[in-house]
Amino acid sequence: MAKTNEPTIIKKYANRRLYNTGTSTYVTLEDLAVMVKGEEDFVVFDAKSGDDITRSVLTQIIFEQEGKGQNLLPVTFLRQLIRFYGDSMQGIVPSFLEYSMTSLTQEQEKLRAKMSGAFGATAFDAIEDQVKRNTEMFERAMKMFMPFPTGEAGASPETSSDEAKPGKTEASDLDDMKRQLEEMQKKISKLSDKP
Repeated sequence: MAKTNEPTIIKKYANRRLYNTGTSTYVTLEDLAVMVKGEEDFVVFDAKSGDDITRSVLTQIIFEQEGKGQNLLPVTFLRQLIRFYGDSMQGIVPSFLEYSMTSLTQEQEKLRAKMSGAFGATAFDAIEDQVKRNTEMFERAMKMFMPFPTGEAGASPETSSDEAKPGKTEASDLDDMKRQLEEMQKKISKLSDKP
C-alpha cells in the first residue's frame, strides 16, 4: 500500500481481531509491526467504543517481540520506567524518551555511514567514539531528572550512612543506564554490519 499523509485506520473488534480499513483485510500484530518498520503510520480504534487504543496495541507489539527473545528492553530499564509512573517526573519522561530515541536513530544513521567507509581499527575507533558521545549525551539528559547532584540535596556531614544510600543507588542506576546504553550501541553496530 502506498504511503499517504493520513494514517491508516485499524479497527480492533471484541474478538481481538484487527481490521485494516486501508486494505480491507484482517491483520495481525506481526503485520502491524511490519507497517511500523516500513514507517507506515496507523491509528487503532476500538470498534465498539471508538476509543484510540494505538498506544496499547503498540505496547502489545513490543511485548510480543520481547516474548520472542528479541530482547531490546533491559530489565533495569523496565524497572526504572515503572518507577516513573505516578512520580512527579512522569510528565517529562515521554518527551525525554522521544528525544532520546530520535537522537539514537540519528546517531545510528551516522554510525552506519562511518562503518560503510571504515575498515579495521578505524571501525573500532568509530564505534568507541560513538559510544562515548552517546553516553555523554545520555548523562547530560539524565541530569535533567536529578534536581540535585548526589550528596548536595541538603545532606549534612552528620547524615547517617542509611540516609546516604539513595544517592549511591541513583549513582548505581546511572552506571547501569550507561552500561545499557553501551550494550545498545554494540547491538546497533552488529545490526549495521548485517547486509
